[in-house]
Amino acid sequence: MPPPDATDEEWRYSAIQEFDLSEFALLSDVRGAEATPSGMGDNVLGDAGAVIRTANGRISSIEVDDELAAAGVYVGPLAASGQGSAQLGAVSADATDYFTVLNDAFAVEPLLIHVPAGVVLRKPIVVTHHLSGNRGAAFPRLVVHVGADAQAEVLDYHTSAQGSLLACPVTELDVASAGRLSYLNVQQLGTETWQFSSHLARAERDASLTASTAAFGGGYARTRSDVRLVGRGANCDLLALYFGDGNQGLDFRTYQDHVAPDTTSNLLYKGVVSDAARSIYTGLIRVRPEARGTNAFQTNRNLKLGDKAWVESVPNLEIENNDVRCSHASAVGPVDTEQQFYLESRGVRSSEAERLIVAGFLEEVLESLPVAAVRETLRHQIDAKLSQHVEHVEHVELDELVENTELGGG
Repeated sequence: MPPPDATDEEWRYSAIQEFDLSEFALLSDVRGAEATPSGMGDNVLGDAGAVIRTANGRISSIEVDDELAAAGVYVGPLAASGQGSAQLGAVSADATDYFTVLNDAFAVEPLLIHVPAGVVLRKPIVVTHHLSGNRGAAFPRLVVHVGADAQAEVLDYHTSAQGSLLACPVTELDVASAGRLSYLNVQQLGTETWQFSSHLARAERDASLTASTAAFGGGYARTRSDVRLVGRGANCDLLALYFGDGNQGLDFRTYQDHVAPDTTSNLLYKGVVSDAARSIYTGLIRVRPEARGTNAFQTNRNLKLGDKAWVESVPNLEIENNDVRCSHASAVGPVDTEQQFYLESRGVRSSEAERLIVAGFLEEVLESLPVAAVRETLRHQIDAKLSQHVEHVEHVELDELVENTELGGG
């Protein structure tokens, strides 16, 4: 398969021309990898029914409580699951690209979460991935299969050490008839890490899926979310919040593929960029000829905190049936000056007013994310980003004030 090129439409706004795969070597040895940091708070792990920790693409520990084990839930390496190798690639086979093929070749220890039919899990399953090493590459693979009329919640948490690294994770989400899966991917990678991530999902008849992302890290981090609604009455909510600063690039590409009739998808992506960071959103709602009665919605909204921040937002529709309801919307702009003036007129400092507006802007998505226990951790991440932005702005303003004073005094 030829490598992607910036002249390709789906890579048009990306930083792919700056990427060189030959700079990296495979990280397959967990020995010598630093301990996997959770970064999520003890309350999240304490609330979990199972925890898998991985380092450099290999399993370092697995903890499963007795209740899950007794219910027949499997959490561990796919090769030892007894579920058969057909589980791997069952979803991704219809949504391959250059980086999923790399993952097929180099995933050293794929993971499987299998929830049998009729089993309802009351506690989330947590998976942590950590990368460390010099110019290393890892290809984590996670397969989540939720059986008919079963229910599960999964938190997939990705971190990396500082230094040049490459992460190419692939996650396959397979939800059987009337199954219910809530999935949250948290990306908190180091500022020099390249990420090309794929979340590939399939929902059968009357299944319900929430596929969500919270992205804060990476030097350039691209996340592809591809959801196919193949059974009548299937429903999917796609959610994302993201905050880029410094020179980060956060890139999102989504596909809402309506194959069967009477299916519903609703996408809401909201993000913030400051300093010289950039964000890219390109999305496609596709309604197939047999997908009559489709309801599909796509919304992307972005705040720019500064003139140097850059945003691209490109929603698309491809509709092959006329009995549908579809819409898309996107917006890019600075903090609303009237909202900021209202707060300042009541004694709130300018920087604090901006902080309140940005936090409120992201709260709509944050409150809807699965795994409620992790939301407070994400609020701290947002607050840390805002604090860095405020410090940077105040530093620049102080420098300008000093420079103007010196010029005036001269």
